Amino acid sequence: MSASPSIIRKQSVGIIGAGPAGLITAHVLLQDGFEDVQLLTRDKSAGGVWARQRMCPDIKLNNIHGELYFSPLAMPPPQNSIGNRLGVGDMCAYMEIFADTFLPKKIRFETEILDIRRANGSGWEVEVQDLRTGVKEVLTYARIVLCTGGCSEPSVPESLSMEAAKQAGFDGLVIHSSELGNHLDRILKDHKVDPDYSVVVVGGGKSAQDASALLARRGVKVTVVFEKTDTFVAGHSPLPDFLRKSRFLPIMSPHIELRTRLERFLHTTWLGGKITRAFWNFVTWSSYKALRIPEDSLLRNSHSLFWGTHTNDEGVWRKDSFYSLSLDGKIKLASPTKAVGYTERGSLSLKNGTELRANTIILATGYDSSWTGIFSAKTVEELGLERHPPLTDDKEHMWDYTSLRDPPSSHQRGRQWASSIYRGIVPAKNINHRDFAINGAVFTTNNTIIYEVTAHWISSYFLGDEMHLPASPEEALRHTERNAAWMRKRFPGMLLWANESFSSLFPLWSWPQVMDELLDDMGVPSMRSGGNWLTWPFQVISPAEIKDLSEERRAKREADP
Repeated sequence: MSASPSIIRKQSVGIIGAGPAGLITAHVLLQDGFEDVQLLTRDKSAGGVWARQRMCPDIKLNNIHGELYFSPLAMPPPQNSIGNRLGVGDMCAYMEIFADTFLPKKIRFETEILDIRRANGSGWEVEVQDLRTGVKEVLTYARIVLCTGGCSEPSVPESLSMEAAKQAGFDGLVIHSSELGNHLDRILKDHKVDPDYSVVVVGGGKSAQDASALLARRGVKVTVVFEKTDTFVAGHSPLPDFLRKSRFLPIMSPHIELRTRLERFLHTTWLGGKITRAFWNFVTWSSYKALRIPEDSLLRNSHSLFWGTHTNDEGVWRKDSFYSLSLDGKIKLASPTKAVGYTERGSLSLKNGTELRANTIILATGYDSSWTGIFSAKTVEELGLERHPPLTDDKEHMWDYTSLRDPPSSHQRGRQWASSIYRGIVPAKNINHRDFAINGAVFTTNNTIIYEVTAHWISSYFLGDEMHLPASPEEALRHTERNAAWMRKRFPGMLLWANESFSSLFPLWSWPQVMDELLDDMGVPSMRSGGNWLTWPFQVISPAEIKDLSEERRAKREADP
């Protein structure tokens, strides 16, 4: 028999990571009466990817003010904003204020996680090392919440590593894009000394775009090498809230479950499928037009807005954006090609046979799983955290969606590995233990509201609340296999590049549908934004809708027999 909620609240919870997912998880658990909650992070301050020591100045996010905040704390207006857009400094300050306000003395900083393993009997052992003193110790917790995200461990191809550069005789600076903030002063100083100083950025994603634009604005010669760049949404004027913060865009993107008549019309009828695809084609066309990108520009060598997951929100035209600077010739483009290695002539060798001279190489080559170094192979296997080939034939999971007909070619199915994390929160193998959960492994265009609802889901799960859960690990595994099959259909090829930390659930646009599913699991009302049969797709969704979720869950718990 499981312990009573009163006993569970006295048992310790270790939260791995102090980024946004970790912070809101700790806050919700404390609000629910958990007495012993501790966050562990190797950083010197709260914030995760937005921690102060990771900050690179003058970077704008994909989000505007009124997004990316938690219901307990409003976000101050952004500083030095263009189009009300958030900068990394705004998010850094917000996360620090949140931690200071709600989690004093709950975060253990500069603590490296060396290993997480099951303790003998029950609970978890976490081996850590204090980065200030070098002292190692083993901490014990009854429950663990893994909140390390998917953007913590830089991924560097072996052929482009610092070691490969040294072996080739390349004596320039080679860094990952996540390290740019630490090396920016050196690059700018060297640039002032040498007018021909040049930087090559490898990659076409937002990190590559941000890094190249940051340097180009300071007069540095920059070339960006990419096969495909991120696609984007943009307009001649800022998107109104009733479109940007509503269900409109999410219902135009098919979800694994179609809960409403409008969604079923858009994605399962001939006319609806035509409307859906025409809509996304129009958004793509109008976005290029808003940023004044010619039809023959290399910037159009991008991922698909509808079929891909490499998508940014550019807002409106800006004279100093990556796209404007590229069109003005201040950022040079090498595409479609990829970097393959270094030469002793101080150059980067490209797949198309050309070479680019560079003093500095910035590798915007993505991230590996943040889980790899903190679990032994045994624990990974016991929990079921590993990625694996599909266990079922995709024909067992059929979605006759007209909006998904004629997909782009995908890679070999057998290489599209997936993980077995139920709802992106609990490893299927561990579903009945209620002692291990994950927050932050679900990627959407509105992460913080999903993190907050997930934190409530985890708290209910730990407390043993009555929830809509699989009855067995086998049933949970079937659910995750169906989800993996859906991702292969919805975003062909995505599972080839997503790491374990980010591969468990990738709804991207359909964050309101995910929020509704989690609320339904907890047995509390979903689709909270209201509206009538005509207006509901355009009702603004706000974190304020879930500010009383702890009380709602408490009332349900007390009412349940």
